[in-house]
Order: sequence, then structure tokens, then C-alpha cells
Amino acid sequence: MSNKNPDPLHGVSLQKIVEYLVEYYGFDSLGKLIEINCFTSNPIIKSSLTFLRKTDWARKKVEELYLKSLR
Repeated sequence: MSNKNPDPLHGVSLQKIVEYLVEYYGFDSLGKLIEINCFTSNPIIKSSLTFLRKTDWARKKVEELYLKSLR
């Protein structure tokens, strides 16, 4: 019997997700795909992480884009 967690985000930190998306899309494209200020106005990974940790709806959008980009 396998104890593998079915959640594809299990063990992946928010920082790793944001770093991957920034490397994959760049802040310009990322800001167009997910229209939030932390990606469009003076984007920095650290400030983006701070915002996303406090804002559930935005974090969910980032996680969904991450999962789409892995396919």
C-alpha cells in the first residue's frame, strides 16, 4: 500500500512555485496571466511572496498556473 500524497503541491514551497513561474514566464508575461500588482508594479520575488502568503485568492491563481505549466 502506497502512502504517497495525491496533492501535486505537497512538498513544494510557495517560493519554489513563484521562482519557477518567473523563470518560465518572466514577470511581464506572468503579470498578464495573473493580473495582480505584485507581478506588474515593481515586481520582486520577496514582495510577491509576502502578498501571496496573505492573499488566498491570489495564491490559488498562482498555484493553478503552476500546475498548468507543469503539464
